[in-house]
Amino acid sequence: MAKQKHGLGRGLSALLGEEADQFRKPVGYVNKDVVGTKPNVSTSDVLRIPIDMVEANPFQPRTSFDAEAMEELAASIKTLGLIQPITVRKVSENRYQIISGERRFKACRIAGMSMIPAYVRETDDQGMLEMALVENIQREDLDPIETALSYKRLMDECKLTQDIMADRVGKKRSSVANMLRLLKLPVKVQHDLKVGLLSVGHAKVLLGIEDAEMQQQFCDLVVKEGLSVRDLEKEVKKYLRKPSKKSPRSQQELPQEYTQLLSRIGRFFESDISLKRSAAGKGTMTIHFASDEEVQKFVKALEDAGI
Repeated sequence: MAKQKHGLGRGLSALLGEEADQFRKPVGYVNKDVVGTKPNVSTSDVLRIPIDMVEANPFQPRTSFDAEAMEELAASIKTLGLIQPITVRKVSENRYQIISGERRFKACRIAGMSMIPAYVRETDDQGMLEMALVENIQREDLDPIETALSYKRLMDECKLTQDIMADRVGKKRSSVANMLRLLKLPVKVQHDLKVGLLSVGHAKVLLGIEDAEMQQQFCDLVVKEGLSVRDLEKEVKKYLRKPSKKSPRSQQELPQEYTQLLSRIGRFFESDISLKRSAAGKGTMTIHFASDEEVQKFVKALEDAGI
């Protein structure tokens, strides 16, 4: 059976429609007219644009590019040319902004190309941001936290619901929801997940624990002991089965009559009066006085009241 073709996925297709299929064609399959030589440009056509007329995408989610990999791509472009055109939008008569393909664009500059093959798309800022984010998400080298942050940014900045966003990237809503939940983990756990010390499977198990400190402790255990996801599940189940230790109450709530007593006696003394009472009703009351006169005034009040 013939292998199924892999492309950018349903996500970019949802934004570009059938035009996304054109991305899979090498440059030789389409025309290579220089920009400006045709009055009507079809988005399925590839034009050669002077590289100095192209500028970076201001909405580019990707902030770092591997220098060594960029040099390798540039060397390949020198030998074979750019097989997959970039996609741009026209922002003025002689200026174009990259929608997707900034890495290829940078490599073409390194390779010394004066012209770059590109699809020209008509889109507004929001559409450009959506396409840039979707392309970023479709990359295979994103770590789980980068993916989750891209999902969140796509929802927040493009005002998308989880359902619509899941459709944009060609994922099930449950998969998107689970990925977004990773952002609820403590920063340290997210870091270990980001650098590969922890798998998404481990992270899902940790999300079953409410206490952030315990999540970090179990994360450290996974890294130290090399626990598998199943091993971690067993340890977490043991922890969750243990009865929670209630911290002892250092002081029981006082009944109303005790509060009233403290208020009445307190009128005669400048210092505080403390009263401790156990659940069984036993306790102590301590009166601090600053002078003999305070005690005498209190005793006189008792005598006047016939106590």
